[in-house]
Amino acid sequence: METRQKTEAAVRERYANAALRVEAGNRACCSTVETDPISSDLYTQGETGMLPEEAVRASLGCGNPTALIELREGETVLDLGSGGGIDVLLSAGRVGPTGFAYGLDMTDDMLRLAQSNKEKVGAKNVAFLKGRIEDIPLPDGSVDVVISNCVINLSADKSRVLAEAFRVLRPGGRFAVADVVAEGELPKDLRHDMEAWAGCLAGAIGADVYRELLFAAGFREVSVEITRRYSLSEAGIDTTPYAEGWTEETGSLASAFIRARKDPSVDVNPEPPPSALVGGAN
Repeated sequence: METRQKTEAAVRERYANAALRVEAGNRACCSTVETDPISSDLYTQGETGMLPEEAVRASLGCGNPTALIELREGETVLDLGSGGGIDVLLSAGRVGPTGFAYGLDMTDDMLRLAQSNKEKVGAKNVAFLKGRIEDIPLPDGSVDVVISNCVINLSADKSRVLAEAFRVLRPGGRFAVADVVAEGELPKDLRHDMEAWAGCLAGAIGADVYRELLFAAGFREVSVEITRRYSLSEAGIDTTPYAEGWTEETGSLASAFIRARKDPSVDVNPEPPPSALVGGAN
Protein backbone atom coordinates (compact mmCIF):
# COMPACT_ATOMS: atom_id res chain seq x y z
CA MET A 1 0.00 0.00 0.00
CA GLU A 2 2.80 2.42 0.91
CA THR A 3 4.63 1.72 -2.35
CA ARG A 4 1.46 2.30 -4.34
CA GLN A 5 0.77 5.59 -2.59
CA LYS A 6 4.32 6.83 -3.11
CA THR A 7 4.20 5.82 -6.75
CA GLU A 8 0.88 7.51 -7.38
CA ALA A 9 2.02 10.69 -5.63
CA ALA A 10 5.16 10.85 -7.77
CA VAL A 11 3.22 10.19 -10.97
CA ARG A 12 0.53 12.71 -10.11
CA GLU A 13 3.11 15.42 -9.38
CA ARG A 14 5.09 14.77 -12.56
CA TYR A 15 2.06 14.86 -14.85
CA ALA A 16 0.44 17.82 -13.12
CA ASN A 17 3.65 19.74 -13.73
CA ALA A 18 3.70 18.54 -17.34
CA ALA A 19 0.17 19.87 -17.89
CA LEU A 20 1.10 23.22 -16.37
CA ARG A 21 4.14 23.47 -18.65
CA VAL A 22 1.96 22.86 -21.69
CA GLU A 23 -0.55 25.47 -20.59
CA ALA A 24 2.37 27.90 -20.23
CA GLY A 25 3.32 27.26 -23.86
CA ASN A 26 6.13 24.75 -23.33
CA ARG A 27 6.65 21.08 -24.07
CA ALA A 28 5.29 18.63 -21.49
CA CYS A 29 8.68 17.07 -20.88
CA CYS A 30 11.22 19.12 -18.97
CA SER A 31 14.10 17.48 -20.82
CA THR A 32 16.42 19.70 -22.81
CA VAL A 33 16.89 16.94 -25.40
CA GLU A 34 14.96 17.82 -28.54
CA THR A 35 14.98 14.31 -30.03
CA ASP A 36 13.96 12.02 -27.20
CA PRO A 37 14.60 8.35 -28.09
CA ILE A 38 11.38 7.29 -26.38
CA SER A 39 8.80 9.89 -27.35
CA SER A 40 9.95 11.50 -30.62
CA ASP A 41 8.33 11.00 -34.04
CA LEU A 42 5.41 8.85 -32.88
CA TYR A 43 2.66 10.53 -34.93
CA THR A 44 2.37 11.54 -38.55
CA GLN A 45 1.95 15.14 -39.61
CA GLY A 46 -1.47 14.21 -40.89
CA GLU A 47 -2.49 13.13 -37.39
CA THR A 48 -0.98 16.00 -35.41
CA GLY A 49 -2.18 18.57 -37.93
CA MET A 50 -5.78 17.76 -36.95
CA LEU A 51 -5.22 18.41 -33.25
CA PRO A 52 -4.67 21.40 -30.97
CA GLU A 53 -1.01 22.22 -30.43
CA GLU A 54 -1.50 21.70 -26.69
CA ALA A 55 -2.60 18.09 -27.21
CA VAL A 56 0.53 17.36 -29.24
CA ARG A 57 2.88 19.10 -26.81
CA ALA A 58 1.31 17.22 -23.88
CA SER A 59 2.12 13.82 -25.36
CA LEU A 60 4.52 11.84 -23.18
CA GLY A 61 3.97 8.47 -24.83
CA CYS A 62 6.29 5.80 -26.19
CA GLY A 63 4.18 4.80 -29.18
CA ASN A 64 1.03 5.50 -31.13
CA PRO A 65 -1.62 3.04 -29.91
CA THR A 66 -4.17 4.24 -32.45
CA ALA A 67 -1.82 3.08 -35.22
CA LEU A 68 -1.29 -0.44 -33.90
CA ILE A 69 -4.92 -1.50 -34.14
CA GLU A 70 -7.78 -0.95 -36.55
CA LEU A 71 -10.52 1.13 -34.97
CA ARG A 72 -13.91 0.66 -36.58
CA GLU A 73 -16.86 2.95 -37.10
CA GLY A 74 -19.22 2.83 -34.12
CA GLU A 75 -16.80 1.28 -31.62
CA THR A 76 -16.23 2.45 -28.05
CA VAL A 77 -12.60 3.05 -27.04
CA LEU A 78 -11.06 3.61 -23.61
CA ASP A 79 -7.62 5.20 -23.19
CA LEU A 80 -5.97 4.40 -19.85
CA GLY A 81 -3.99 7.40 -18.62
CA SER A 82 -5.17 9.77 -21.34
CA GLY A 83 -3.10 12.82 -20.37
CA GLY A 84 -3.73 15.77 -22.67
CA GLY A 85 -6.04 13.68 -24.83
CA ILE A 86 -4.07 13.13 -28.04
CA ASP A 87 -4.94 9.42 -28.39
CA VAL A 88 -8.55 9.93 -27.30
CA LEU A 89 -9.11 12.61 -29.93
CA LEU A 90 -7.45 10.53 -32.65
CA SER A 91 -9.57 7.53 -31.63
CA ALA A 92 -12.76 9.60 -31.65
CA GLY A 93 -12.07 10.60 -35.24
CA ARG A 94 -11.56 6.99 -36.29
CA VAL A 95 -14.69 5.54 -34.65
CA GLY A 96 -16.80 8.38 -36.06
CA PRO A 97 -19.95 10.03 -34.73
CA THR A 98 -21.60 6.68 -33.96
CA GLY A 99 -18.63 5.62 -31.85
CA PHE A 100 -17.30 6.97 -28.57
CA ALA A 101 -13.89 7.55 -26.93
CA TYR A 102 -13.23 7.76 -23.19
CA GLY A 103 -10.08 9.06 -21.58
CA LEU A 104 -9.28 8.08 -17.99
CA ASP A 105 -6.77 10.02 -15.91
CA MET A 106 -6.20 10.67 -12.20
CA THR A 107 -4.52 14.07 -12.55
CA ASP A 108 -6.78 17.13 -12.35
CA ASP A 109 -4.43 19.35 -14.35
CA MET A 110 -4.22 16.86 -17.20
CA LEU A 111 -7.99 16.40 -17.19
CA ARG A 112 -8.45 20.17 -17.43
CA LEU A 113 -6.02 20.32 -20.35
CA ALA A 114 -7.70 17.39 -22.09
CA GLN A 115 -11.15 18.95 -21.68
CA SER A 116 -9.84 22.18 -23.18
CA ASN A 117 -8.41 20.27 -26.16
CA LYS A 118 -11.72 18.46 -26.62
CA GLU A 119 -13.54 21.78 -26.75
CA LYS A 120 -11.06 23.24 -29.24
CA VAL A 121 -11.75 20.48 -31.76
CA GLY A 122 -15.48 20.37 -30.95
CA ALA A 123 -15.48 16.62 -30.31
CA LYS A 124 -18.96 15.41 -29.33
CA ASN A 125 -18.14 11.71 -28.96
CA VAL A 126 -15.52 12.13 -26.22
CA ALA A 127 -15.59 12.10 -22.42
CA PHE A 128 -12.71 12.44 -19.99
CA LEU A 129 -13.19 10.62 -16.69
CA LYS A 130 -11.29 11.03 -13.43
CA GLY A 131 -10.06 7.84 -11.85
CA ARG A 132 -7.29 5.33 -11.37
CA ILE A 133 -6.45 2.76 -14.02
CA GLU A 134 -6.58 0.12 -11.27
CA ASP A 135 -10.27 0.97 -10.69
CA ILE A 136 -11.86 1.90 -14.01
CA PRO A 137 -15.13 3.80 -13.46
CA LEU A 138 -17.03 2.03 -16.24
CA PRO A 139 -19.35 -1.02 -16.18
CA ASP A 140 -18.43 -4.55 -17.20
CA GLY A 141 -18.33 -5.10 -20.94
CA SER A 142 -18.77 -1.45 -21.87
CA VAL A 143 -15.95 -0.91 -24.41
CA ASP A 144 -14.66 -2.56 -27.57
CA VAL A 145 -11.03 -1.47 -27.38
CA VAL A 146 -8.67 -0.55 -24.53
CA ILE A 147 -5.63 1.51 -25.50
CA SER A 148 -2.87 3.13 -23.46
CA ASN A 149 0.34 4.97 -24.18
CA CYS A 150 3.27 4.43 -21.82
CA VAL A 151 1.08 4.43 -18.70
CA ILE A 152 0.61 0.86 -17.43
CA ASN A 153 4.30 0.74 -16.48
CA LEU A 154 3.54 3.55 -14.00
CA SER A 155 1.24 1.37 -11.92
CA ALA A 156 2.51 -0.51 -8.88
CA ASP A 157 -0.29 -3.07 -9.40
CA LYS A 158 -0.18 -4.05 -13.06
CA SER A 159 -2.17 -7.24 -12.47
CA ARG A 160 -5.08 -5.15 -11.22
CA VAL A 161 -4.84 -2.82 -14.23
CA LEU A 162 -4.98 -5.71 -16.69
CA ALA A 163 -7.83 -7.39 -14.80
CA GLU A 164 -9.79 -4.14 -14.96
CA ALA A 165 -9.08 -3.76 -18.67
CA PHE A 166 -10.36 -7.30 -19.21
CA ARG A 167 -13.49 -6.57 -17.14
CA VAL A 168 -14.59 -3.50 -19.09
CA LEU A 169 -14.00 -5.09 -22.50
CA ARG A 170 -16.88 -6.72 -24.36
CA PRO A 171 -16.47 -10.34 -25.51
CA GLY A 172 -14.04 -10.28 -28.41
CA GLY A 173 -12.75 -6.87 -27.30
CA ARG A 174 -9.18 -5.86 -28.07
CA PHE A 175 -6.33 -4.63 -25.90
CA ALA A 176 -3.72 -2.56 -27.74
CA VAL A 177 -1.18 -0.52 -25.83
CA ALA A 178 2.22 1.05 -26.26
CA ASP A 179 4.43 0.67 -23.20
CA VAL A 180 8.02 0.56 -22.00
CA VAL A 181 9.39 -2.89 -21.18
CA ALA A 182 12.63 -3.95 -19.53
CA GLU A 183 15.18 -6.14 -21.28
CA GLY A 184 17.56 -7.88 -18.93
CA GLU A 185 18.01 -6.86 -15.30
CA LEU A 186 17.61 -3.21 -14.36
CA PRO A 187 19.54 -1.93 -11.32
CA LYS A 188 17.66 -2.85 -8.15
CA ASP A 189 18.07 0.61 -6.66
CA LEU A 190 16.49 2.10 -9.78
CA ARG A 191 13.25 0.25 -8.97
CA HIS A 192 12.94 2.37 -5.80
CA ASP A 193 13.68 5.68 -7.50
CA MET A 194 10.30 7.45 -7.60
CA GLU A 195 11.48 10.03 -10.12
CA ALA A 196 12.59 7.28 -12.51
CA TRP A 197 9.34 5.41 -11.87
CA ALA A 198 7.24 8.46 -12.68
CA GLY A 199 9.35 8.90 -15.80
CA CYS A 200 8.12 5.56 -17.24
CA LEU A 201 11.43 3.83 -16.59
CA ALA A 202 11.76 2.14 -13.19
CA GLY A 203 8.34 0.46 -13.34
CA ALA A 204 8.97 -1.33 -16.64
CA ILE A 205 8.55 -5.11 -16.59
CA GLY A 206 9.93 -7.69 -19.00
CA ALA A 207 8.03 -8.76 -22.12
CA ASP A 208 7.65 -12.31 -20.76
CA VAL A 209 6.19 -10.99 -17.51
CA TYR A 210 3.78 -8.80 -19.48
CA ARG A 211 2.59 -11.85 -21.42
CA GLU A 212 2.13 -13.87 -18.23
CA LEU A 213 0.09 -11.12 -16.56
CA LEU A 214 -2.16 -10.77 -19.61
CA PHE A 215 -2.82 -14.51 -19.76
CA ALA A 216 -3.48 -14.54 -16.01
CA ALA A 217 -6.03 -11.75 -16.46
CA GLY A 218 -7.89 -13.91 -19.02
CA PHE A 219 -6.57 -12.47 -22.29
CA ARG A 220 -5.68 -14.57 -25.31
CA GLU A 221 -3.85 -13.93 -28.62
CA VAL A 222 -1.19 -12.07 -26.63
CA SER A 223 1.76 -10.56 -28.50
CA VAL A 224 4.58 -8.18 -27.59
CA GLU A 225 6.37 -6.41 -30.45
CA ILE A 226 9.50 -4.40 -29.65
CA THR A 227 9.58 -1.15 -31.62
CA ARG A 228 12.55 0.78 -30.18
CA ARG A 229 15.48 -0.09 -27.94
CA TYR A 230 17.54 2.33 -25.86
CA SER A 231 20.02 2.23 -23.02
CA LEU A 232 19.29 3.76 -19.64
CA SER A 233 21.63 6.62 -20.51
CA GLU A 234 19.74 7.30 -23.74
CA ALA A 235 16.52 7.31 -21.71
CA GLY A 236 17.92 10.08 -19.54
CA ILE A 237 18.93 8.07 -16.47
CA ASP A 238 22.17 8.95 -14.69
CA THR A 239 23.67 5.50 -14.27
CA THR A 240 26.53 6.66 -12.01
CA PRO A 241 24.78 5.53 -8.77
CA TYR A 242 24.45 2.02 -10.21
CA ALA A 243 28.01 1.61 -11.46
CA GLU A 244 29.02 -1.02 -8.93
CA GLY A 245 28.15 -4.50 -10.16
CA TRP A 246 26.04 -3.25 -13.08
CA THR A 247 26.69 -2.13 -16.64
CA GLU A 248 24.55 -0.86 -19.51
CA GLU A 249 24.83 -4.35 -21.06
CA THR A 250 23.15 -5.90 -18.02
CA GLY A 251 19.79 -4.33 -18.69
CA SER A 252 18.12 -1.81 -20.98
CA LEU A 253 14.69 -0.55 -21.97
CA ALA A 254 12.48 -0.81 -25.03
CA SER A 255 9.23 0.55 -26.36
CA ALA A 256 6.76 -2.15 -27.34
CA PHE A 257 3.35 -2.65 -28.92
CA ILE A 258 1.35 -5.05 -26.76
CA ARG A 259 -1.79 -6.65 -28.13
CA ALA A 260 -4.32 -9.13 -26.74
CA ARG A 261 -7.97 -10.12 -27.10
CA LYS A 262 -10.81 -11.09 -24.80
CA ASP A 263 -12.33 -14.42 -25.82
CA PRO A 264 -15.62 -13.83 -27.69
CA SER A 265 -17.27 -16.60 -25.64
CA VAL A 266 -16.76 -14.79 -22.30
CA ASP A 267 -20.14 -13.66 -20.99
CA VAL A 268 -20.69 -10.22 -19.48
CA ASN A 269 -23.63 -8.25 -18.17
CA PRO A 270 -25.37 -6.07 -20.76
CA GLU A 271 -24.01 -2.52 -20.81
CA PRO A 272 -25.85 0.81 -20.96
CA PRO A 273 -25.34 2.95 -24.08
CA PRO A 274 -22.45 5.49 -24.12
CA SER A 275 -24.76 8.41 -23.29
CA ALA A 276 -25.71 6.75 -20.02
CA LEU A 277 -22.08 6.09 -19.13
CA VAL A 278 -20.96 9.67 -19.62
CA GLY A 279 -23.13 11.19 -16.92
CA GLY A 280 -21.74 14.56 -15.98
CA ALA A 281 -18.30 13.85 -17.38
CA ASN A 282 -18.81 15.88 -20.54
